[in-house]
Amino acid sequence: MPDSSPRTAPPSLECRGLSRQLRSGNLALTVLDGIDLCIAQGEVVAVVGASGSGKSTLLGLLAGLDRPSAGQVFVLGREITALDEDQLALLRRDAIGFVFQSFQLLPNLTARENVLLPLELTRAKSAAERCDELLARVGLEARGHHYPSQLSGGEQQRVALARAFAPRPRILLADEPTGNLDADTGERVLSLMLSLREDADSTLLLVTHDPRVAERADRVLTLERGRVVAERVS
Repeated sequence: MPDSSPRTAPPSLECRGLSRQLRSGNLALTVLDGIDLCIAQGEVVAVVGASGSGKSTLLGLLAGLDRPSAGQVFVLGREITALDEDQLALLRRDAIGFVFQSFQLLPNLTARENVLLPLELTRAKSAAERCDELLARVGLEARGHHYPSQLSGGEQQRVALARAFAPRPRILLADEPTGNLDADTGERVLSLMLSLREDADSTLLLVTHDPRVAERADRVLTLERGRVVAERVS
């Protein structure tokens, strides 16, 4: 008889024994030290810790932007540590959105063109409609023709959110998304990000120094010297 038992979806992100070392002269500096992590589809997880604890390195390894010294990384059930750069680029294009502290908008493109770009790369249907819908959602429908230099920091980050969610990513990775914003603007951006994530049912992994940001997550992991030293479930 065929197996009729329900199938469990693989975790969105998983790592096993993940380590990263860097050379400093004749010394090996351990940035991450044997991290085990499993993040379910739709979960919101915050990673906190002091500067140098390995937070951004962990994010980069999970995205395939860097190679581990040891261990395995799985994205949507697929091991990525053996993929080549072209395969990793396709995986990021099709499954992962990014939000950075410094916005990372292309300065020679307007806000609308920045949001439209990932849709054009994936040849998405109704790209223009999706772009305009997202600009309206983040409150910038009247600012789409402006270049990043003509926008405030909060406006730039809202454009970055619209761009990240444009192709409906399964996973969103955010590195200090409110780090360059004042408290009120940061709260607005965070609320928008969580709302867009809920609409898309995306998994969210975010790195933050701000306890107010972390407390909005389902789970908070504390890194110290490259290891997870605490875990709190909200």
